Amino acid sequence: MPAPIVECIANYSEARRPEVIEAIARAIQSVPEAILLDRHSDLDHNRTVLTFAGPPPAIEEAAFRSIAKAAELINLDEHRGEHPRIGATDVVPFVPISGLNMQDCVEIARRLGRRVGEGLGVPVYLYEQAATRPDRQALEDIRRGQYEGLREEILTNPDRQPDFGPSRLGTAGATVIGARFPLIAYNVYLTTDDVEVARKVAKAVRHSSGGMRYVKALGLLVDGRAQVSINLTNYKGSPVARVVELVRREAARYGVGIHHSELVGLIPEEALVDAAVWYLQLDQFEPEQILERRIRAALLEPAGDGKPVDFLEALASEEPAPGGGSAAAYTGAEAAALVAMVARLTTGRKKYAAVDGQMRTVMERAEALRHSLSAAVEEDAAAFQAVMAAFKLPKGTPEEEQERARAIQAATLNAAQVPLRVARQLLEVLDLAVPVVAAGNLNAITDGGTGAELALAALQGASMNIRVNLAGYRDHPQSIEMLSELRSLLERASQTIQRIRSIVEERGGLAPV
Repeated sequence: MPAPIVECIANYSEARRPEVIEAIARAIQSVPEAILLDRHSDLDHNRTVLTFAGPPPAIEEAAFRSIAKAAELINLDEHRGEHPRIGATDVVPFVPISGLNMQDCVEIARRLGRRVGEGLGVPVYLYEQAATRPDRQALEDIRRGQYEGLREEILTNPDRQPDFGPSRLGTAGATVIGARFPLIAYNVYLTTDDVEVARKVAKAVRHSSGGMRYVKALGLLVDGRAQVSINLTNYKGSPVARVVELVRREAARYGVGIHHSELVGLIPEEALVDAAVWYLQLDQFEPEQILERRIRAALLEPAGDGKPVDFLEALASEEPAPGGGSAAAYTGAEAAALVAMVARLTTGRKKYAAVDGQMRTVMERAEALRHSLSAAVEEDAAAFQAVMAAFKLPKGTPEEEQERARAIQAATLNAAQVPLRVARQLLEVLDLAVPVVAAGNLNAITDGGTGAELALAALQGASMNIRVNLAGYRDHPQSIEMLSELRSLLERASQTIQRIRSIVEERGGLAPV
């Protein structure tokens, strides 16, 4: 049986303060085996979705830490946004990926719900497969009246009593926790600014008002355009392509069409393949006809996401992101992988028995750093996009100008935090490379040395990204603190790489040049 992997797709009621989202993301990443896969922030919804996955104990702990951090930093009395919400951490679903079943996720949800309710004093409602009552399976039923309505009803209405926690709301509101099958969240933008058209289309599409099974939909006005916001809870029961076509047909009744669509978070590969098959009418299609799948199978590789090719193609494109910061993180992941490889080549060999325990520790930490640095590739690109989004905020009135300036400053300072975190991790990779080259498998000493050199190059690249983001805010206290830490990291890295080079030269017996 494959190793147990669970996915969590947590929704937080904040998108306009990047520093808050970064703090929540750091809380998730503070758990070593929790891998942050994706982040999606919508300024109009004022809502962020963070997707992370890993072993069940790690993901359960990461979810708790993120809920605690959101409760600390988000005040719903001050929150405004287009999307319905009842909590700072609004909804936390767990999805089984491999090595566990839905009941396992139900137990995770209930265990976490009790901990959040009792430990943080945040009311918790269980939903979907984890629901304790039939009327709480649907998220929209629990979220009825939003934060403001629930704040009053929870005091007097027995039907609104939470499953765990107090029967009152603080400024963090309540949190909905559950277990469900993979959900696809996407938004369809129409060629109109008439929100009533979006609402009529949403009503025709969603199951609760006579539409398609497994479809939930809302009509909203986002960024000056009518939007149909859709949650598809079972993409096999109601395929994506058919849902989109129903949106298209209903919109046509009002003389409008689809302008564009966007995904919120991640989507199963199978759902995209099914949509392509449906539109192309490939009636005889077999999944093995996909080139990348055939190559993976031929090379005996596990199904992956093709990141090496995809990332390099994206890096070489005319798009500004991913850029240097993402490249630094990617190179750092390569450095960590090489350090892990040398440690792995050392363990279990009689000749190196004296350092076996040390190398296993190095290997485990290097692997954790590899995963974290890989995730930072997307995080850096997302941070840059947040800066661009801040620059697009309206600037007509003095109030809007002030709000825009604050948003740009917050997003820019946050954009420096991502490469700074990468730089910290790269110094750790360098530190791990020392015992690897000093006592690891001699046959792989230059691989360890290469990993160290890559880590140094990546750190220098991350350094440039930090400095360029902070250039306009040199006197800001946060900027001063970050630049001071960066100087310390660079000094320590310079000392460490010199030590590594000396060891490799001496122990490896390299030919002079």
